[in-house]
Amino acid sequence: MRLVFAGTPEVAVPSLDALLASDHEVVAVVTRPDAPSGRGRRLQPSPVAERAAELGLEILRPDHPRDADFVARLSELAPDCCPVVAYGALIPQRVIDIPRHGWVNLHFSLLPAWRGAAPVQHAILNGDEVTGASTFSLVKAMDAGPVYRTIAEPIGPTDTAGDLLHRLSLSGARLLVETLDGIESGDLRPQPQPAEGVTLAPKITVEDAVINWSAGAAEIDRRIRACFPAPGAWSTFRGERIKINSAVPDDREDLAPGVLEVSKRSVRVGTGRGSLLLGQVQAQGKKPMPAADWARGVQFADGEKLGG
Repeated sequence: MRLVFAGTPEVAVPSLDALLASDHEVVAVVTRPDAPSGRGRRLQPSPVAERAAELGLEILRPDHPRDADFVARLSELAPDCCPVVAYGALIPQRVIDIPRHGWVNLHFSLLPAWRGAAPVQHAILNGDEVTGASTFSLVKAMDAGPVYRTIAEPIGPTDTAGDLLHRLSLSGARLLVETLDGIESGDLRPQPQPAEGVTLAPKITVEDAVINWSAGAAEIDRRIRACFPAPGAWSTFRGERIKINSAVPDDREDLAPGVLEVSKRSVRVGTGRGSLLLGQVQAQGKKPMPAADWARGVQFADGEKLGG
């Protein structure tokens, strides 16, 4: 089939590569406009745009997919189907209708669970043991279209959102190619999503990533893992923000929530149930470092705590 691929972040790149290696023809790529990045806030192309440029593909960067110039160009390209992975903008119905096989979305959850922008993060936050990926026919309602195929992926006890997204980006890329093969052959028909089991996964904000030390150690551990690498779970120490990039739950309950116990080799913090051994932390204005290294540069008073 003749394809126009839509995607923006790094997790979409394996799908683009898999489609280019398949029997299908990718004639162009749609991605979000260049965005400010880094300390200098210079405009940077998306990872998908960078990969497409390396491959010499035509790149479409509409401010919004309803823009007239984009609609006209997509119509000229006359794709049979538009596969989409984490594009980052809602596609209007008149654009969905341009390819004869519509738009096929690869979504990183077992639909109808975790519809929305952050399905992997919410699966970890919720303590799910299994997640996966789904391919479905795009409709106007968010992640609500009929499903072609799914694959399951176990969530390990130490998996971060970054770990899980990486694995799903690879297995999902294969799923997307297999789905398009089935659509082309006529052997695959999408099935409506069940009405039961719908859960929502809105974007995780910096405000969502703050740690409540009165929660249990297991719950806080899930928040840390769900928020890594972005936006990063955080707390405060002496009025300044500190990111907690990793930690290990500990059964000891001898510390009050947020209270620190510092030794030469470890930093432990109390929670509402159990405690946590801090792994990697990042103090404000500093690079990430082991918690013990951070602690060596601090003069602690008795009873000092994270979170004020």
